[in-house]
Order: sequence, then C-alpha cells, then structure tokens
Amino acid sequence: MTKVSWSGGNEHWTKKGDINLFLWEKKASPDVPFRGTVFFIHGSSMASQPTFDLYVPNRPFSSAMDWFVANGYDTWTMDNEGYGRSDKHRPINFDISNGADDIEAASSYIMQKTGVKNFFMYGISSGALKAALFAERHPERVAKLALDAFVWTGEGSHTLEQRKKKLPEFLAKNRRHIDRSFVHSIFERDHPDCADKETVEAFADAILTLDDSMPTGTYVDMCSKLPLVDPRKIQPPTIILRGEYDGIAGMDDLIDFFKLLPNTDKQFSVMKGISHASFQQKNYMMVYHLLHSYFTMPTPVYQG
Repeated sequence: MTKVSWSGGNEHWTKKGDINLFLWEKKASPDVPFRGTVFFIHGSSMASQPTFDLYVPNRPFSSAMDWFVANGYDTWTMDNEGYGRSDKHRPINFDISNGADDIEAASSYIMQKTGVKNFFMYGISSGALKAALFAERHPERVAKLALDAFVWTGEGSHTLEQRKKKLPEFLAKNRRHIDRSFVHSIFERDHPDCADKETVEAFADAILTLDDSMPTGTYVDMCSKLPLVDPRKIQPPTIILRGEYDGIAGMDDLIDFFKLLPNTDKQFSVMKGISHASFQQKNYMMVYHLLHSYFTMPTPVYQG
C-alpha cells in the first residue's frame, strides 16, 4: 500500500460535546469570481479526504475540492465521528443521526470561523442521508442540497437486499473490517468498467491510510430503519443525482422522493456511465459540471 498525505489545505478541529471532529478546508481561487461555500459529506466506508481530495497521477482534478476551488468555491469537508481522524472511542455504531449531529457541530464552527451563513451541501450515499437529515433540521444553513447515490425507502435497491443478509453481523458489533478487496468490491458490484484501475487503487490507498475498519451504524440504518428522512420536510432547493448503474439508489424510489420535495426549484439527473462512487468514476467531470451548474443557476425572478 502507498502511504498517502494531503496538502494544499487547512486542517481544523472542532468539538461536539467532548468529541473531537476533524475538518479540512481549501479556499477558493482568487483568480475567478467567488461562488460560495461547498460542504462535502462522505459515505459509510471511507473518510472525507479520500473521497473529496483524492490525488491520482494523470487524472486532472481527481480532487473534487481542487476543481471547485479552481471554479471559485471555498470548500470544506469533515470526518464524521468514527471515521478518519475524528474521534472513534465511544462504544456506539455512529449512525445517520449521529452523522447529522456532526454536521451541525462542524457547520457551526465554519459559520463562526468564516462568517458564511449557508452552504451548498453535497452528500453521497449514507452521506446524502446525513445531509438530508441535517437539511430537515437546519434548512436555514443549506443554500442548495445535492443528494448523490441517495436512498429513501430502499425499494428497488439490490445492493441493500444483499447487504441485509449480513444485518445480524452488523447489529452484533460497532465496527466492520475493511481491506483492499472490500474497496474493490464497491466498484465491482454494479458495473466494473465505470472506474479505471489506477483510480480505484489510489482510492484504496487513501482509505486504508486512515482506517482499517468502519462503523456499522449507517449500514444498520440503511438495512433496517429506512425511511430516515421525510422529503416533505426538506425546504432547500435540491438536486438528486443518480448513477445509471448504481445498485444502491433505486430509480422509482428516488422519483417518488423527488415528487414530494416541496421546493419546486429542484432537479433530477441520471448520470450516464456512472455506478456508485461518482467522483471516482471515469465520468467524474460530468458530476462536477452538474453540481456547478445547479449551484450557479440564478435565483428565479418570478416565483408565482
């Protein structure tokens, strides 16, 4: 395994009670118009920097944070409790609700530190559930919400159907072991050709530099407690992103969720040639474009 280090950003720490939470910041380029602040929320099986600040040789802007920085955004991400550099010592399984609590603490810190009043918030997979739950609780802090690889009731999700077979194992312990073959399985289970080998290996190196196990809480929630959010209570403008081959996000499930979102400033985008981990796919630049387009869309002048 190649050891990975991160550079070009600023390390921050904040508290959630007596829990230490790690945050990572990269500031907007001064050479382009300032667009706002993006807050990235990671998923169940990897910490923040491997997901959003990944370096892969000969893969331009493999780091989503770097691409958004170059396009005028301040960017932040964080390790949820139980992941990466944040505290892991509590004897709990670090579920979705706990992750939304982390976002509350981290967003309070960022707001106090920078003066920003709200965020463009992007969450992927269980990170999308955390972001959506946070948006329910604190709509005033979310300028626009992006939910990628999201799941609502779990209907039509063949990945969750397979995962449910291991639910007793996940319920029996607070953490699950991960290794390189597990990271490979993320990309092999839906449509293996969506990601190139070099990116998958770099992603595995980055994940395993920080963790050799992951909390079970988000898996337990997604296998046995859905739905965790109510679309009718999500007030911010929202875009739902669904990879063409994603085995987590059932299409009909997402469309039903989308219909119930009360803010009509909403979009639904199917991403061609993408499976689950969209920023690590061959078509990753398409994802950046979709997000940037939605984040920079003018506010409607006439609202009916």
